[in-house]
Amino acid sequence: MEEVNNLELISIAEEGRSLVIGWSVNGLWLTAFTVGTVLAASAASSGWVLARKSNRILTSGPSYQLELLDSLYNNSPIAFAVIDRQGRFIDINRDPSDIVGYSKEEMNGSPFAMMVDADSQDITRQIFQRTLKGEKCSQEIKILHKQGHTIDLNIHTSQLVRRNKTIGILVFIEDISDRKRSVERIRYMAYYDDMTGLPNRRFFMNRLEKKLQYSIENRTRLAVCYLDVDRFKLVNASFGRDFGDMLLLQIAERMSRILSEPGDLARMEGDEFAACFDHLRDDEDVSSRLDEIMSVLEEPFEMNGVPVYITVSIGVSLCDNGSENAETLLKRADTALHRAKENGKNDYLLHSGDMDPVALHKLTIQHEMRRALMNKEFILYYQPQYDLASGQIVGLEALIRWVHPDRGLISPGDFIPAAEESGIIVALGDWVIEEACRQNKAWQDAGMPRIPVSVNLSIRQFTQRNLTDKVAEVLQQTGLQARYLELEITESMTMDIERASQCLKELTDLGVNISIDDFGTGYSSFHYLKNLPIARLKIDRSFVRDLEQDPNDAAIVAAIIAMAHNLQLQVIAEGVETKDQVHFLRSHRCDEMQGYFGSPPLPSVGILELLQDKLNRSALPDFYDHNLGFSI
Repeated sequence: MEEVNNLELISIAEEGRSLVIGWSVNGLWLTAFTVGTVLAASAASSGWVLARKSNRILTSGPSYQLELLDSLYNNSPIAFAVIDRQGRFIDINRDPSDIVGYSKEEMNGSPFAMMVDADSQDITRQIFQRTLKGEKCSQEIKILHKQGHTIDLNIHTSQLVRRNKTIGILVFIEDISDRKRSVERIRYMAYYDDMTGLPNRRFFMNRLEKKLQYSIENRTRLAVCYLDVDRFKLVNASFGRDFGDMLLLQIAERMSRILSEPGDLARMEGDEFAACFDHLRDDEDVSSRLDEIMSVLEEPFEMNGVPVYITVSIGVSLCDNGSENAETLLKRADTALHRAKENGKNDYLLHSGDMDPVALHKLTIQHEMRRALMNKEFILYYQPQYDLASGQIVGLEALIRWVHPDRGLISPGDFIPAAEESGIIVALGDWVIEEACRQNKAWQDAGMPRIPVSVNLSIRQFTQRNLTDKVAEVLQQTGLQARYLELEITESMTMDIERASQCLKELTDLGVNISIDDFGTGYSSFHYLKNLPIARLKIDRSFVRDLEQDPNDAAIVAAIIAMAHNLQLQVIAEGVETKDQVHFLRSHRCDEMQGYFGSPPLPSVGILELLQDKLNRSALPDFYDHNLGFSI
């Protein structure tokens, strides 16, 4: 190669301009100025002289030209280097150690390729070859830092020409490592869960679409699983959210052991995960993989020194005929998951065709309930409660009904579960309290007996912090005295004893009575009840129903009555339908009863007629009690 002298000027013609590149002891100069009329004017008035002596060229021009070139070389924020035709560094305008870790002295004379990462070698070689042929190029490449890690550079190249001959390459260098890391971080945030490091819903769905397409084209079998941690809210409530997050992290780690292919396991949201199984042989293969997931979670997780056992529910959807898309498969798996949880949790369930109409029915019911609440389609029925000693009506329980414009009267069992699941139960429950209080006050104003009306509270209502304020406001608006309202809660609501005690104390301070509904079927005990402001217990109908056939049920009912009385609690039995049941309850001194033996639930008009007819006298059917020797 012809050598470049230190003070030799190199002229590159470019679109009517002249780019002058020089070498000096201080480094590389760069300048550009317009030719044409400027050159003619300069020759006439300024008289610039170009004199060449052996290794030196003298020019006259703007007084600051040399200083400008020197400043560009030494102070430019953009690094640029000159590479010879053999790819070796000739010069670089600034200390490169802050970019690549090498000093100028180490780089001068060294091949550019020595620091190019293996993945970028071929493209860099092509860029240099194209540049030597006169093409201007731009390319992102990876460079090896002196310390061994890679950095991302964006290089722009153009040829260096002297006397119409290409003698090297000018390379402008931009470190884009920080920008690339920022882009990668944004991509990570878009496609990965920050807490567990697993792919998120978006990544999983994209990957599932590709796997589904492969499965259809190759006629292989694929399954999608939707997984939910059972009672995860209890973990958060017991240990706090930080420990809940730690538990999810450990769950993700365990499941990753059996779903090792990246992207086959994803965290969808909260405590829900999704997984994909492909290349399945048969149904047994599906079951074995699901059993593997269940078994890997059987060992307890340690939370703050306490072993925590968890279970999961899994819904599964299979792709068999190739007509499904990713969204449909995941929706079916989610539907199967909800059915698995309804069936008792801690199990997996394969989606079947009859589940979709059920899910659609739920969605329809929820939509129609919102409309029904606005259109006032709900009404209250009331079931009398009787004193077993006198037979008189001593209370009423409010029971909601739905008068559907197309399907007629709908019982609570057909819509209350959907209301609880959707959250409409709160608005519905507030309406029931208000309507029951209004109706009871209207009966009292009409001269009927002053007796309490009972209203069931949902767990969502009970956990509201402003429950007492709501009740107080309803009582004030309707004018009903607090002692004529009784609120019924279930045993499960008393599990959080501290929260329950505070809430129940506020309500009883207001003057409202509290009863435990369905006693014997939940998780409570008499130990808890003695610390709660409870007025009475309602024995669940399931024990009363089999009193005559099952000695165990009879013993349980007798024990509940005895222990409740020892705690100064009243006892009411619900679901009473026969004379023999009444005999048993009276003989064990049960205080009250409720059921079809006395009266079925009646609308407000029917209750008014019943109260008027049985005013101040026994309302129970007359029959002779052979055990007690008198009629009731």
